[in-house]
Amino acid sequence: MLRVVLRRLAGAGLMAMISATLAADRSQAAEAENQRPPNILILIADDLGWNDIGYHGSQIRTPQFDRLAQGGVKLERHYVYPTCSPTRAGLFTGRNPSRFGIHAPIGGRSTDSLPLEAPTLARLLKSHGYETALAGKWHLGLRPAVGPRKFSFDQTYGYLHGQLDQLTHRYKNGDRTWHRNDVFIDEPGHATDLIADEAVRFITTKREAPFLLWTAFSVPHCPLQEEEKWTAPYQEAIGDASRRMFAASVAHMDAAIGRIIDALEQSGQLDDTLILFTSDNGGQRDHFSKTDYGGKHGPYPTLGDNRPLRGWKGELYEGGVRVPAFVYWRGKLQPGVVQETVSFLDWLPTLARLTGAKTDDTWQLEGRDVWPLLAGKAAGSALPALYWNTGSAVGVLDGDWKLIVSGRAEKKIELYNLADDPAEAKDLVAAEPEQVARLQKLLAAQQARDP
Repeated sequence: MLRVVLRRLAGAGLMAMISATLAADRSQAAEAENQRPPNILILIADDLGWNDIGYHGSQIRTPQFDRLAQGGVKLERHYVYPTCSPTRAGLFTGRNPSRFGIHAPIGGRSTDSLPLEAPTLARLLKSHGYETALAGKWHLGLRPAVGPRKFSFDQTYGYLHGQLDQLTHRYKNGDRTWHRNDVFIDEPGHATDLIADEAVRFITTKREAPFLLWTAFSVPHCPLQEEEKWTAPYQEAIGDASRRMFAASVAHMDAAIGRIIDALEQSGQLDDTLILFTSDNGGQRDHFSKTDYGGKHGPYPTLGDNRPLRGWKGELYEGGVRVPAFVYWRGKLQPGVVQETVSFLDWLPTLARLTGAKTDDTWQLEGRDVWPLLAGKAAGSALPALYWNTGSAVGVLDGDWKLIVSGRAEKKIELYNLADDPAEAKDLVAAEPEQVARLQKLLAAQQARDP
């Protein structure tokens, strides 16, 4: 009899525990459902090198970047493509840009663009109730017919091409590119200030919905045009005039980003906004042209600084593809450093998870959700191999092993172990034939997925 009573009491207790657990789960689910998803602010610098930001030891002063990085999560192995259009395509779609035939910058009067039907971050978040806006550089289609409004941005402002005169806002061949909502406009002002003004205007406009604000600056990509107030702090410290102008453009951008952060703070939205910063590729070594902009800008014998990494913009060495990046979300993310590989392809799946927006298997996303890493936990999923196809070179990074194959007629194969040799000084092709064979198979499998 006693056993029966105990069994009944135990059963009743178990049912009570189950009921309490289910009630708690329902309560948490309801709270999560009613919780407003965060605003997303994406900040992109153009051609900012590894050693061009203050917290990496640069001589360039970047107090706003440094403050955000120190208060956020620094990504010390953040990978992109070595040029701008491919990086923007991958960040925007979560897929390798080569899947869309985008291997290099879209330039001149090209009709190339990201396919209009491509699933994108803006489309994903807009379908989830977000307001979406772009301020600054687009570079995924050079005509209004393939401008950002066609890819689910509610508001667009800035320029369609990959570069522009900072004051006339014309492309290097003289074409118009400055627009509002994909309609060309003319207005005075430095592009850095105008882009920041637009971001501040958008942030301070009252709205009920959360927002995605894609803010892509035009600097420190040349041509570089800065007032004395930006160059003066480097007059004595930097002897080379072109490097001095480069430093001034970075400092100008840093101050502009400070204004954007102030707007979030003053409007009471900073705690509700996740901020992602990245450069689109590594720093450019130099630039010489007698025809761009009618020959009135440059030459630029010294631009970016990627030390201690090897290589430059356009190359698959670390200096071309590993860039400064961090995530800041006050009160939600603890300051920290992630040394594990994170790539530009990871942001769409990560932001989808964070906002509760649903992706589809047909999107064929190639990144992974890195929120656990940002939150200081172990990675939630295995790290996929990274793949690059620039048209003139291909490469794959699997763990610490990187294989680069360059040249068209005569192939050059290089192998580096980044754990032992982050500067890529020692080519291990002859010493590690098994690794070469393994990575060549990975590379071939990736290439087979390109059109």
